[in-house]
Amino acid sequence: QGNMAFTGKYEFESDENYDDFVKKIGLPSDKIELGRNCKIVTEVVQNGNDFTWTQHFPGGRTTTNTFTIDKEADMETMGGKKFKATVKMEGGKIVAEFPNYRHTAEISGGKLIEISTSSGVVYKRTSKKIA
Repeated sequence: QGNMAFTGKYEFESDENYDDFVKKIGLPSDKIELGRNCKIVTEVVQNGNDFTWTQHFPGGRTTTNTFTIDKEADMETMGGKKFKATVKMEGGKIVAEFPNYRHTAEISGGKLIEISTSSGVVYKRTSKKIA
């Protein structure tokens, strides 16, 4: 497992269970429409246990979460809510407990695989590496 395993730029490729998941976490319908099949580009800079995780949305909006593994950090959800979380590393996966869902991210076969789970609904997003 390389130190810089996550560093790179990834473009949205596919997802599963988007609608069920965003309804479950209470995203408003305008945000649900914006996010559907959204070509989000995720840019990750990893320096040891320090991460800067930026999502670029079409139209110029970006969300950036900066965190260190095993240290509490100020984070922001898909819906723009601010909260505190301690991000962990479990078997090469990044794991974060958001207020109403659990989020994991891993690199598998050169792709960024993100899985969010809320009350039994599993949302999976796959992004391909572009840089």
